[in-house]
Amino acid sequence: MNDMTRTDFLEQTVTLSDEERQRCEIWTRVMGYHRPVSSFNIGKKGEFHERKFFEEYRAPLAD
Repeated sequence: MNDMTRTDFLEQTVTLSDEERQRCEIWTRVMGYHRPVSSFNIGKKGEFHERKFFEEYRAPLAD
C-alpha cells in the first residue's frame, strides 16, 4: 500500500535529455468529438493555428 502522506518525493528533480523526450500530442474538439491535430490536413492545421481564445464575461443584471 502506498503512503500518500509522504512529501519527500516533491523534493526530487527530474531532468530528461533530448533523446528521452516525446512530442506532446495536441487534441481538439471538432464537431462534437475529439481528434488529434496531427491527423488534420494542411488547411485544417492552418485554421487551428489561427484560432483566437477569449473569455466570456457575465452580463450585468438589469435593475
